[in-house]
Amino acid sequence: MIISKNISGYIFSQHMSIKAALAHLDSSALQILFLVDQKGLLSGVVTDGDIRRWLLEQAEVDLSQSISIVAPKEYVSALKGSRLSELKSVLSTDKKQIPLIDDKGYLVGVLTEKSTSINIGGKNIGENFPTYIIAEIGNNHQGSLDHAKKLIEMAASAGVDSVKFQMRSMIKLYGDEVQKDNNSWDLGAQYTSDLLSKYQLSDEDLFTAFDYCKSLNVEPICTPWDLESLEKLENYGLAAYKVASADFTNHELLKAVAETNLPMICSTGMCTEEEIVSGTELLKDHGAQCILLHCNSTYPTPYKDVNLNYLKKLKEYGFDIGYSGHERGGFIPLAAVSLGACVIEKHITLDKSQEGNDHKVSLLQEELSQMVTQIRDLDVSMGNDQSRVISQGELMNREVLAKSLYAKSDIVSGEKITREMVGIKSPGQGLQPNNMELLIGQTSNRFINQGNFFYQSDLENVVVRKNKYIFNRSYGIPVRYHDFENLSSTVKLDFVEFHLSYQDLTLKPSDFIAEQHSLSFTVHAPELFEGDHILDLCSLDDDYRQASIRNLNKVIDHCALISECFPNENLPPILVLNAGGWNQNGFIEPERKDLLYGILQESLAKVDIDRVQLAIQTMPPFPWHFGGQSYHNLFVNPKEIREFCELTNQKICLDISHSMMACNYFGWNLDTFIEEIGDHVIYLHVVDALGSDGEGIQIGEGDVNFTKLAKVLNSSCSKAPFIPEVWQGHKDNGAGFWNALEFLEEYL
Repeated sequence: MIISKNISGYIFSQHMSIKAALAHLDSSALQILFLVDQKGLLSGVVTDGDIRRWLLEQAEVDLSQSISIVAPKEYVSALKGSRLSELKSVLSTDKKQIPLIDDKGYLVGVLTEKSTSINIGGKNIGENFPTYIIAEIGNNHQGSLDHAKKLIEMAASAGVDSVKFQMRSMIKLYGDEVQKDNNSWDLGAQYTSDLLSKYQLSDEDLFTAFDYCKSLNVEPICTPWDLESLEKLENYGLAAYKVASADFTNHELLKAVAETNLPMICSTGMCTEEEIVSGTELLKDHGAQCILLHCNSTYPTPYKDVNLNYLKKLKEYGFDIGYSGHERGGFIPLAAVSLGACVIEKHITLDKSQEGNDHKVSLLQEELSQMVTQIRDLDVSMGNDQSRVISQGELMNREVLAKSLYAKSDIVSGEKITREMVGIKSPGQGLQPNNMELLIGQTSNRFINQGNFFYQSDLENVVVRKNKYIFNRSYGIPVRYHDFENLSSTVKLDFVEFHLSYQDLTLKPSDFIAEQHSLSFTVHAPELFEGDHILDLCSLDDDYRQASIRNLNKVIDHCALISECFPNENLPPILVLNAGGWNQNGFIEPERKDLLYGILQESLAKVDIDRVQLAIQTMPPFPWHFGGQSYHNLFVNPKEIREFCELTNQKICLDISHSMMACNYFGWNLDTFIEEIGDHVIYLHVVDALGSDGEGIQIGEGDVNFTKLAKVLNSSCSKAPFIPEVWQGHKDNGAGFWNALEFLEEYL
């Protein structure tokens, strides 16, 4: 059990109605209310079970009555300052939340089961949450508020979560001797007390520094070195406290901090194992929300003394763990995170040559920024310990580099498959070779041409291809020249999307489109061109950009050749385009985005777009290009997309997968995203997505809520045609497309 001050969700006025109480229970999901009077005095406890039982007992229900009539006459509470060992009778009642009151009866906290994370300033800390990074200023401000503000700005710009200070009363710590002659003290004590006396911030300046932290969206926390300082900090109001290594054996202060019921971060440097045991027992007995930091209190700490493996032992004491480092450099914290540290604390400075031991082990601006960036990247790279899942990048490479089972001879439907009929070759577009034994002995459910791959459907039931799918808008499927006839001949489609490769531009469409079709068609421009050239109409390299313009004009010329095979098509074909705006190094600043959008306008002015209806595709934050993952900067943000379209009258292909991933990464709402750009959408790629870069997921298995999607598409872009752009959907005679269309019939 822990004691928390976070009681806002539990508090409910005893004078409010039963109906309001039910609504509050539903919104808070806490299943219990602590009733208070107008002064804040606890008057009762009501659970959702109490309300249900009361409702069943009523002949006529009036939900406008006060919730106080439902509250049981007797309830359990705990007194602030009580130790858990003194509350055995209360805790044996199997209640999951117990109100905590002070000696006057005011509700001040809640005794609750230990949660999976601690929350400081709205950020969860613990396993499976991003590492909480604390920039320790301590006394490195040299007693100057202006200096402190510069350090706060440095920390904020680096992206830390919290900035930490120290507060001490020199009289309380060192007695009257600190103001007298201390020549009898040891040299170390003299040096330290002189520094601390010289470089203190006044209380007023310290609180001003706290306020400045908040203005820059970093959480101020502080180490109280004595009870007088703790009282001052309590009067100010912080989100959490830090307890220094030197005070982990100071049980009086440790107990006082625990009784604030705020989250605590405690360093364990300079402590023996026995002292850590007794300190953690005290914390547990006071229901403390605590994170223990492994620490070596030497300045600087020799690498041989860091002993990061002790983190494993520290975890055994039942608290989340972290690391407070005094070694030089910023790489040891990365190793600590990999070993389970969920909090990292490092000192920062503007000048390592300044007076004081802390400066020598502190990080400068560039070092801090690098450490924070590396920890954020490491957080993402840690993943989980669940079953291994193939990433999208691996799927792409598996298609190219792996091997598949194929038919060494023609196999007719109904024929038994023997080992002699099956070979192994690249690429990996069919059944993986480890399915050999499962495949041999199967009865073929289709005719398989010599050289063709085997697929999962050869081990299972055949995917049923309908003659027609029913939708409220035009629909089609993506095709390549070589599979156009096979995929479109037996299904009544409205159109097909020719998904071109750069090699397709050298072919004659009429060689593959044998008859003049009544179908419509669209075209997806290649992203990759000869010479590893990825189309980028926004490139700052003018030669590269001009090459992209030439390549796009080649695509438009090729669209004219396709049009000759579709004489009934009177309108210019839609040409889906990934316009560019990506790089390998990271996201760019807003002002540079404006520059790239402007360059794109210049490029489009040099493209013969009158012969097509351009539909620039919405993009994900982390696109997969051949060779790896990149960062995408344009056509990701809906506000920017809308502004560009209004300025240029360009139209958009809304790729649901891409935009879902953008919403997942940036915390946007997909419905709002679509509503923002809906007026400019003329074409849809409907497909699912998982996380911020999972675009290989099958429809219905990801994050897209298709019920909500259908509503917003019908209201925002009801006329836009769509294709299911399923990853490798063309394989196995289009099995992925047919499954997707059947799924989508329920929604679109």
